[in-house]
Amino acid sequence: MSFHKKVPSLLSFFLFEKSSLGLVLTGQDKILIMTMRMANHKSLLVLLLILASWITFTVFRNSTELWTALKLPISLPHWNFFMKSCPEAPLNPVVSPRKTELRIKKIMEKLDQLIPNRPFTHVTSTTSAKQSRATILNPQDTYCRGDQLDVLLEVKDHLGRRKQYGGDFLRARMFSPALKAGASGKVTDFNNGTYLVSFTLFWVGKVSLSLLLIHPSEGVSALWRARKQGYDRVIFTGQFANGTSQVNSDCALFLNSSTELCEYLDTRDQEAFYCVKPQRVPCAALTHMRSKNKNVSYLSKQERSLFERSNVGVEIMEKFDAITVSNCNTEKTAPVQKKCKFGMTSTVPSGHVWKDTWNPVSCSLAPIEMKECLKGKFVYLLGDSTIRQWMEYFKSSINTLKSVDLHETGKFQHQFGVDLDKNIKIQWQKHGYPLVGSLNFSVKEIEYLARVIDRIGGEKNTIIVISLGQHFRPFPIDVFIQRALNVHDAVQRLLLRSPDTMVIIKAENIREMHNDAERFSDFHGYIQHLAIKDIFQDLNVGIIDAWDITIAYGTNDVHPPQSVVKNQINIMLNFIC
Repeated sequence: MSFHKKVPSLLSFFLFEKSSLGLVLTGQDKILIMTMRMANHKSLLVLLLILASWITFTVFRNSTELWTALKLPISLPHWNFFMKSCPEAPLNPVVSPRKTELRIKKIMEKLDQLIPNRPFTHVTSTTSAKQSRATILNPQDTYCRGDQLDVLLEVKDHLGRRKQYGGDFLRARMFSPALKAGASGKVTDFNNGTYLVSFTLFWVGKVSLSLLLIHPSEGVSALWRARKQGYDRVIFTGQFANGTSQVNSDCALFLNSSTELCEYLDTRDQEAFYCVKPQRVPCAALTHMRSKNKNVSYLSKQERSLFERSNVGVEIMEKFDAITVSNCNTEKTAPVQKKCKFGMTSTVPSGHVWKDTWNPVSCSLAPIEMKECLKGKFVYLLGDSTIRQWMEYFKSSINTLKSVDLHETGKFQHQFGVDLDKNIKIQWQKHGYPLVGSLNFSVKEIEYLARVIDRIGGEKNTIIVISLGQHFRPFPIDVFIQRALNVHDAVQRLLLRSPDTMVIIKAENIREMHNDAERFSDFHGYIQHLAIKDIFQDLNVGIIDAWDITIAYGTNDVHPPQSVVKNQINIMLNFIC
């Protein structure tokens, strides 16, 4: 120890001894004592300032890690996102972490390979359903049930010239209306202007064949290019509470604005939504949302002509008569199919409808008593209005299922039903932005599905059914891919902590064919369908191929009829019971 450190201690000892012996302290002694006390106070203050500076530096440098370690929320309730006002809009939506970027890029590259660029100079050079020729290979008077019927399609343009490339968006279907039967056909593109269309003859009777040209390859290319270009085909209006009145403001997935913005961010999953900040109203006062289509198009006038009503979903095989299918091999017994289970891959076709009942190719479905199957189970229905249809079906089919008033209003309100006798709990919850709807809906408790799934404990009696797609069609595909990846990762985390939890992905279904192709074409839905299958293939989840089911039924409706919903739910019941 240095001499300078010893001096205060020696003085203190000397003065203390002098005082304790009853000796009178001189004025000089008192001055020494006061000086020592001031020095000690100054030293203490310096130490406190140094300590405070160190703590402040640490907090600001590692604020997120510190809050996480202390298990403190860094977000508003129900939204693990951070919200602030900012003077300028970001040049781009929030950038994803490197790993997610690479995953999105990989999926995009796969999709780009499926959709080559096909520019055209005139509509007459695009694919024509009327000029194209379909030929049944090895035609017969009568076909046998279980056989495969092949059709060769050669596509031509409007001038009758043979096309030298593929990429047309086609839909093949076989059906027997009297039998309430239908199935999709498999289309193989040889990328040279020819296609092989294969039908599996699942049932006996008169069978009609259909091959629709939904969009020519040039239209597909135009839709794909246009989809990548803008976020503003649908615009949102946010409603903010301002005392007893409301203030409206523009909102979007991306806002190119120099005005002050409210940012609603999920920092972990890199999800973002923005609103122009109303004057003198805080960002947290956002309560409701609605949307409308904006009068904007990223298609040229010539490209838009490809999506006129008369050019969408045109029949190629309209002159074909129905074929006859018989039971040729009556002694041959059908192979025994196994029970439907998780992790099974979906084929094309994945099954067929007969007598209004869905029959999968890869497994067998048994009629299951719904109420007994759901006894003691908690069913989470997460996603869009096509999975909300399940909730409505459950409420109408289980008369003891009572709705709980959650004090919300509107079509997108959360729904919860409980059967106390059988201990059944069913909940529907909407997914996060974007939600397309012209009527006001509450966003007070809106959150991304990955966050919802993260809060579910899960166990063998927990069922989660997820449906995403329809509301994402008007926006760039990377928005949908990132959302699907975030949901995938949340499901993966759930299955790691609770492997007995049953998770089912309900694929997107087809919808109206002539409803604003640039925003809502089934081509957009088909691409999302391919992305979902690719993203979730590594997880042990159940897949309900609503895409193939609705083609088989021929239901061109964003909300399929109750018979389709009933069959989708029966698949779920067979998965879990």
